[in-house]
Amino acid sequence: MTLIPDQLRWAADHFPDQTGFEVAGVGALTLGRWHSTSSQVARGLVARGVQPGDRVAMVLHPRDGLTFVCAYAAIHKAGGVAVPVNIRQSAAQVRTILSHCDPAVVIVSEDLVDLLADETAASAVVVSSASGDTGLDELYDADDSDLQVPRDDDDLAEILYTSGTTSAPKGVAVRHTNSALFLTAKPEWSGRPWIHASPLFTFSGLTFVYQPMRMGMSTLYQPKFDAKEWLRLTETEKPRACFLVPAMVELLLAEPATFTTDWSSYEIVSIGSAPIAPSTLVRFAQLVPEALVTNSYSMTEAGTAYFMMPKGELVNRPGSVGKAVPPAEVRILDDEGHAVGTDEIGNIQVKPAGRMREYYNAPPEAEGIFNPDGWLRTGDLGKFDADGFLYIVGRAKDVIIRGGLNVYSADIEAVLYQHPDVREAVVVGVEHKVLGEDVVA
Repeated sequence: MTLIPDQLRWAADHFPDQTGFEVAGVGALTLGRWHSTSSQVARGLVARGVQPGDRVAMVLHPRDGLTFVCAYAAIHKAGGVAVPVNIRQSAAQVRTILSHCDPAVVIVSEDLVDLLADETAASAVVVSSASGDTGLDELYDADDSDLQVPRDDDDLAEILYTSGTTSAPKGVAVRHTNSALFLTAKPEWSGRPWIHASPLFTFSGLTFVYQPMRMGMSTLYQPKFDAKEWLRLTETEKPRACFLVPAMVELLLAEPATFTTDWSSYEIVSIGSAPIAPSTLVRFAQLVPEALVTNSYSMTEAGTAYFMMPKGELVNRPGSVGKAVPPAEVRILDDEGHAVGTDEIGNIQVKPAGRMREYYNAPPEAEGIFNPDGWLRTGDLGKFDADGFLYIVGRAKDVIIRGGLNVYSADIEAVLYQHPDVREAVVVGVEHKVLGEDVVA
């Protein structure tokens, strides 16, 4: 049996004095202190009445990253269910999420208390931000020895709320067995970080709480992406790996200093969370010719990335997101449920190793993304080439039906991106009295 905090226990036992998590410009936690402090906070949560399976919500400012990772470990040690909340939402949206998950405790940054309903704010644990500290004094217990309230690896561990672009946010129910990545062999500790700027309340942000330590790396977190500061950290900290979203790549490529910065320390460059123009991807990859550059593809409901580009293939297939990562399975079906042929567009379905099982406390109709055989409907359209590489064509809802023919926005956008003066391209359908829909870019 493996629980999520077992990753921290293992690393703290082997490398107690090494930096585990650093927030750029704020402070850092060694693995040993991270482990002991989170045990203190876990006891504090239990003392406040948190029972196994109770939800504990985190409404935290990005600069409070040390608070976040300490609380995240503590919640799991206390047997609770972590609920990271997107603070970029309106107060009404935040309150809707908190009402839906009904947390036993809410941990909130002092300047975000206004996002909470009055009755919630009255009982919340308010974090007074302090440089280099977790700010969780209210929950500290004097006993810093290890604590783990008994849980099974199949128990609920966290609820990740999706953005809800077409409906109310839905909570993706994640179990310990979906997320726990236990270190089975002692890695060589490089002393160099994995740098990223993904909000910690997102799936990618949570991934980089523990994943770097599994590879012998610390995490260097930039609470707000700044291209100039990223370049400075690249020079001074010599990161071994990084994760970027396409918008960050664009901002870096717009900085003249990017092309004089020494990128040679990077061994892994992972790009994901949104589509990226093939020309942009190739241009950025040229900065790190020796690194493994991946244009990963996944979704919150599916867990860890299930498509990645093998090293050396990026330049040959810049529009592809790569091949499936075992033991994940992927298939592409037509609207009737039949497998499509090579280069034929269809609906992407996945069966990843660590997928969710359901949405938390959701009506039955919300479970419609699952087939009876367990495959998950991504809502994306794609195609395989002759060698099994996947190309994302767009969202199924984004198909433009022009005069009875299907037009895919991504196909037209790909052509527009070939022009050197085009940085961003968006293709949409508009109503047309003759054709039904027409194409506008």
